[in-house]
Amino acid sequence: MKENLISLGAIARKEIIRIFRIWIQTLVPPVITLSLYFIIFGSFIGSQLREIEGYSYMAFIAPGLIMMSIITNSYTNTVSSFFSAKFQRNIEELLVSPTPNWVIILGYASGGMVRGLSVGFLVSLVSLLFVRLPIHSLFYTVLFALLTSFVFSLAGIINGVFARKFDDVSIIPTFVITPLTYLGGVFYSLSLLPGFWQGVSKANPIVYMINGFRYGFLGISDISIFIGLSMLVFFSVALFSANIYFLKKGVGIRT
Repeated sequence: MKENLISLGAIARKEIIRIFRIWIQTLVPPVITLSLYFIIFGSFIGSQLREIEGYSYMAFIAPGLIMMSIITNSYTNTVSSFFSAKFQRNIEELLVSPTPNWVIILGYASGGMVRGLSVGFLVSLVSLLFVRLPIHSLFYTVLFALLTSFVFSLAGIINGVFARKFDDVSIIPTFVITPLTYLGGVFYSLSLLPGFWQGVSKANPIVYMINGFRYGFLGISDISIFIGLSMLVFFSVALFSANIYFLKKGVGIRT
């Protein structure tokens, strides 16, 4: 067990050092992008909109923007890191070593979580320049942030497993994650939608993550936070198990 912990620490440390060594590429750009969202949608447009459930539009969208940064950066970090290791054939050295597959997965996932949560924290600081956010429940705020970053870090590894070229790394973030995030209730409340579209929106898992995170800040949510937590636990187990299976079978690695 001690050897496994040492291996886990080594992989995680490598990933984390890489993130902060090139911080101007990994941390600064997403913070600038999200700052523009706050300025455009919050200050310019939000000032013309009415309150939502007793909160200003800026306060309402802030948790969603923070969660969006966590989702995007957790996923981006692991898919790019794992694919680079596979492309350079570094991952093969890990797979033939005595290091268990679960250690490899957790090591890469920890890097994605650190980047996602770091960017989320920086975006939270930026949001304080525009609006004062209350903390309704620190427990749920932290829990949803941790579980969401873990889920998307695992999802990024799967994308890295199946990616065959560098272009494949950006397909899922561009055509799946980004649309689902924008339609996940970041900029609006589900209560403002017609009944049919409320039902359609509830099929989007990101809706539950954003609403659970917003509940942690504002104490309001369009859906049950317990359903959201249950989904996150389910996705965590399912994606972790899938990664274990893919590494064991050498999917995307063995030719």
